[in-house]
Amino acid sequence: MKTYLVGGAVRDKLLGLSIKDRDWVVVGSTPKAMLEQGYQAVGKDFPVFLHPDSKEEYALARTERKSGRGYKGFEFFTSPDVTLEDDLARRDLTINAIAEDDSGNLIDPFHGEADIKAGILRHVSPAFVEDPLRVLRVARFAARFGFKVAPNTMKLMKEISQSGELETLVPERVWTEIEKSIQGKYPGRFVLVLRACGAMSVLFPEIEKLFGVPQPEKYHPEIDSGLHTIMSLNQAARLTDDPQVRFATLVHELGKGLTPESEWPSHKGHEGRGVILINELCDRFKVPNKYRELATLVSMFHLDCHRIMEMKAETVLKKLEQLDAFRRPDRFEQFLLACEADTRGRAGLEDNHYPQAKYFKEALDAANEVNGKALQNKGIEGQALGKEINRQRVEKIKLLKSSK
Repeated sequence: MKTYLVGGAVRDKLLGLSIKDRDWVVVGSTPKAMLEQGYQAVGKDFPVFLHPDSKEEYALARTERKSGRGYKGFEFFTSPDVTLEDDLARRDLTINAIAEDDSGNLIDPFHGEADIKAGILRHVSPAFVEDPLRVLRVARFAARFGFKVAPNTMKLMKEISQSGELETLVPERVWTEIEKSIQGKYPGRFVLVLRACGAMSVLFPEIEKLFGVPQPEKYHPEIDSGLHTIMSLNQAARLTDDPQVRFATLVHELGKGLTPESEWPSHKGHEGRGVILINELCDRFKVPNKYRELATLVSMFHLDCHRIMEMKAETVLKKLEQLDAFRRPDRFEQFLLACEADTRGRAGLEDNHYPQAKYFKEALDAANEVNGKALQNKGIEGQALGKEINRQRVEKIKLLKSSK
């Protein structure tokens, strides 16, 4: 029995990144032998065991064969005769098909180390096409590392996109890949890769429809709403690691895919249409509510945020109430970040200051200076109390405006 460190841990070590999880492959053993040594069986589909001390996962070396549709349509075969190379050959990308023995020596039959140095995502074998989830995984690695997809691998990804296999993916697995992808250093590449292989129109038609929809002439009309979305998403990555903000930025323009060109530049109604599309996308992929809620707020109110310094104090207060900023200040901060990413996601504005966020936050702070309890102590109650709080909040915001 021999054990090897494999997959992401070896890849990330070669990239100089911190290693979060370590996975091991065991060659020359059986389930019975693993249990006799104190390992705990946890694998449902194939033999995986937890180490008795470290609790890290140890999987028996295995091969696999396509037996049905989707990423679950596989049969696995384990035996003491299955070699390490056999196990590595079933993996998706060369950068993930590298092993390390207990002496620190690399076993790299598919030249993954060279692809890491060259920044290339390359499939291990033609069996790559058998698992549709690999399309999303490649896009995710592109977003994380900024690597390019090898031409032959892109060809196989197009084949998968045209096969109908993407429709078999479990919604929760798609969402997992989205969430991981937007947390990458280069999240815009997730969109670019999926577009290049034809998967975007299958999985995310709402985003695909943004390409070709022009931006207002006051910006750069040659940059359409799709490219603006990518640029905004990359700006969000510069501003914050928060995946909720990044997701909201990814989908904030969806309504423009349904906005007739004749409505430009006012885009009347596109915010409402955007909320409908965001909800449909979130329903389709079981997106957690915290992502959905922020995304819909950004879709509805990001244009208001851009114009907030032009609005009357009464309107500013109304917007704060609509955003539930008094009860959810943390989410309001997330909203402001997404709005800033939207503004910076335009050619020539990437490094511009966004004073609207500072002003909007100061307006909330000013309105919060009104002490409702103190007013109650003066005997003001019921509807009168609400009106007085509102009146004083407006006055506070007016004072803020006059000081600018």
